[in-house]
Amino acid sequence: MNKVFVWAAGFMVAAIGLTGFIANKLTVYNADLKLPAGFSATILADSLGPLRHLVVTKNGDVYVNLNSTRKSKGKGIYFLSDTNHDGRLDKKLAFADYPGTGIKIKDHYLYSTSNTGVFRYKLNDRDEVINADKPEVIVQGLLDKVHDNSKSIALDDQNNLYVTIGSYSDACRQTGSASGIPGCPILDSAAGIWKFKANKLNQGFSDGVRFSTGIKNAVGIDYNPASKTVFATQHGRSFDKLSPPYFSGQKSSELPAETIYELKQGLDAGWPYAYYDQQLKKKMVSPEYGGDGKTPTDKYADPAVAFPGHLAPNDLLFYTGNMFPKRYKNGAFVVFHGRANSPVKGYLVAFVPFVNGKLSSDWEIFADNFTGSDLEHPTGPMKYRPMGLAQGPDGALYVADDVKGAIFKIVYK
Repeated sequence: MNKVFVWAAGFMVAAIGLTGFIANKLTVYNADLKLPAGFSATILADSLGPLRHLVVTKNGDVYVNLNSTRKSKGKGIYFLSDTNHDGRLDKKLAFADYPGTGIKIKDHYLYSTSNTGVFRYKLNDRDEVINADKPEVIVQGLLDKVHDNSKSIALDDQNNLYVTIGSYSDACRQTGSASGIPGCPILDSAAGIWKFKANKLNQGFSDGVRFSTGIKNAVGIDYNPASKTVFATQHGRSFDKLSPPYFSGQKSSELPAETIYELKQGLDAGWPYAYYDQQLKKKMVSPEYGGDGKTPTDKYADPAVAFPGHLAPNDLLFYTGNMFPKRYKNGAFVVFHGRANSPVKGYLVAFVPFVNGKLSSDWEIFADNFTGSDLEHPTGPMKYRPMGLAQGPDGALYVADDVKGAIFKIVYK
């Protein structure tokens, strides 16, 4: 039997076996978030460690990934449950010998990712993992060079698995130079989304199809059942001391945009040859390839939505529930893990309406104040920083944090 750890009343308790738990009466904590009228939030769990993405079962239990196993006794996934129905996740079981980011439930399987592959676990009729020690290997051998190495996933209704592979280079430059590498060889194995079969075991990188390319690092990805297409967020590149003068100073703090792309086979978003300027609302040629901040290009796909630079979109969720008002149906929630300078906003959850079959360019802030401080004049360490999103069976929105390792539940009444 494996040793696991159970969280209860703010301390850790050793237990033996994957079915052990301690259920104490716990206080429900209201979360001090800024939300639209009618919404409220509670904290379901805290002090779990560096959480990444999460998924909620039909019974309201939670599976959540960790980006490090150093403080979790070598385990990378937590299973969390509210055993006494008091609004707190008092049962915690740990499994999986790897850290990772992506996690989904589909067709009675839990899919999860390490930084090099994708695994799945058979679930019972309560969506509980049957054999935590023996996951099936779906994909292995994906690129991991530490920087931007998370592997996020989406699953469509045609048995396809989409895996993001981020670039370990910010601009695909020649070593010690401001010039780009012609043909950018990184694109052969990174900076895009690859498609695999969701039910085929032991696939390698060569079994995948490069579905969309030119996306530097997509940590957020989700299938939209309304449009029957997959969407992904992109972390924009940075400009630095090697960039031409136009891109230094204020422009460096504002550009380029963070973006969402609606993915299609063969889509090219342009990285590293181009970037999207949200102020000009144009795709522009990158300075490494001759751009001067004034030269647009129509060679590459435009994003579905553009946001201010440096917000770091780290998860994407299309809302299909019925708890929230009708205007939220089929729209996208986006969690931002960073801070923009123009405007000074960050560490928030945004909402993008889905109108007439596509995402609207008029996005809005949905949940704010995770940090608990004024971002323009910060006075101390941030309380929380949102990282992952999930939808509960009742239509509630769950948000994972990676500062304290908290899980928030947002409801509408």
